[in-house]
Amino acid sequence: MAVSMQVIYPITDETKFDYDYYLSTHMGLVGEHMGEHIDSTVVTKGVAGGPDVPPSIHAVATIVFADQAAMNAALAKSGPVVGDIPNFYNAKPTVLFGEVVA
Repeated sequence: MAVSMQVIYPITDETKFDYDYYLSTHMGLVGEHMGEHIDSTVVTKGVAGGPDVPPSIHAVATIVFADQAAMNAALAKSGPVVGDIPNFYNAKPTVLFGEVVA
């Protein structure tokens, strides 16, 4: 069964997020270190929380793996990726692991 990891970067009054660095450098590190185990990746930039509502999230990265073993193998190589987070986001992201059901 396919599984996914979502990395969610919430917006607060104190957070800063560097989209240029994230897209040009960080996602490259994801590919370099974890890519052989990834089926697909989607990055969504938060632009609104509803009509006339500002976004509550800077971005969400959704990474899909064929199965738990593939995700475990990717996570075992994720040290440099995790270590890079302070270069574009000044808080701790929220992570959601799940089963892909649709």
